Amino acid sequence: MDLFPIIEGIAKRGLENQVIKECDYYGEDGLLVCGVCHEPRQEIAPWKVGDKTVDLKRARSCKCDRDIAEQKKREEQMKEDMEYIARLRELSLMDTKFKNAVFDSFKTNKENERNLKLCKRYATAFDKMMEKAQGLLMWGDVGTGKSFAAACIANYLLDHKTSVIMTSFVKILEIIDKDRDEESAIIARLGRAKLVIFDDLGAERSTDYAIEKVYNIIDSRYRSGLPMILTTNLTLDAMQNETDIRYKRIFDRIFETCYPMQFTGVSWRMRSAYQRFSEMESLLTDNE
Repeated sequence: MDLFPIIEGIAKRGLENQVIKECDYYGEDGLLVCGVCHEPRQEIAPWKVGDKTVDLKRARSCKCDRDIAEQKKREEQMKEDMEYIARLRELSLMDTKFKNAVFDSFKTNKENERNLKLCKRYATAFDKMMEKAQGLLMWGDVGTGKSFAAACIANYLLDHKTSVIMTSFVKILEIIDKDRDEESAIIARLGRAKLVIFDDLGAERSTDYAIEKVYNIIDSRYRSGLPMILTTNLTLDAMQNETDIRYKRIFDRIFETCYPMQFTGVSWRMRSAYQRFSEMESLLTDNE
């Protein structure tokens, strides 16, 4: 089959559709040249037809054309990335209050400065963490920033197109209780995410049914070889010295894969409440 008529037709249409800029000019060889970068925008390409070689005139891209095409490609890629990240965020199950949690807004003090560094390192080196199935166990009193720190990791990874689900066993159990058919779908969804964050471990009901579901979910994640992060108000001693076999199975799985990080200090909620109280007291007593 002789392809030359097809190639010739494509080259002819390319020349007809080529946009000629006002600054463009023709060189001594009669071929179009870009008036900005001065690279040829047309060329003669030899094409073998049977026993002879035919000169085929065709359009080509100059540096300006290539730059424009590259910029357009970057913009399209950025649009695709943003849409993909938006879909990941939609699937993340993250509470609205954590949607804007980022490391730059992490309130540091002498108690949590080291934890902030560890969380940043975990996020930036996540590929290695995932390879080793390395997770984190963030434990400490209420309001010390555990959930916020976990959300900072989640949002960093989501911004870098890594699938993350941040949820709680309370929420998962509520979904399963409403529709038992959702259980397998939830497990599958958790299994597809590269990182799963279980917030507030220990806040769920302590029934045999609930505890068994929690174990099954953690065990499934453990067996998949994928990392998880957990936050809890439980103490490390309480978890390590648990005698109830139902809970002990859960904690054993967690300790096998999660590095414990203690969050200490005064509750940020209490700090905020005290600050609001002080400001209001100042306003109310200013004129006394």
